[in-house]
Formats: sequence, structure tokens, C-alpha cells
Amino acid sequence: MKVLIEIPDDKASFGMKVLKSLSFVKKAKPISVDSVTLWEDLKDAAEEVRLHKQGKIKLKTAQELLDEL
Repeated sequence: MKVLIEIPDDKASFGMKVLKSLSFVKKAKPISVDSVTLWEDLKDAAEEVRLHKQGKIKLKTAQELLDEL
């Protein structure tokens, strides 16, 4: 399982040391704010696709998106 933990910058060094000291933690590494934003956007997009497949929402077509430009 992967877990995203938000730690204040002034406590990040200590938090990373604690995580790395746990024998059951396979990998602990910091990620950038941009990566977090991208991950959240992808999760939102996947959720919209799931809801569309269930018929709960209607997504725009490629033509509708182009028409907005």
C-alpha cells in the first residue's frame, strides 16, 4: 500500500528519519508539490471516467472541448 503523508517543512527531516527507521516501510522519499498536484488531478480525472462509465455524469466530447477554444 502507498500512503501520502503531509509533514510541515520544519519537521520533514525528523519525519523522514522516523519513517525510514520503521522496518516495515519499504520506501520513503519526498515528492514535489507539482507531483502531488498532478497525482490529485489524475485521481479526479479517473473518478470522472468511472462515474461516466456508470452513467452518473456526462463528459464533454473532444469536439465540445475544441469548440470552447
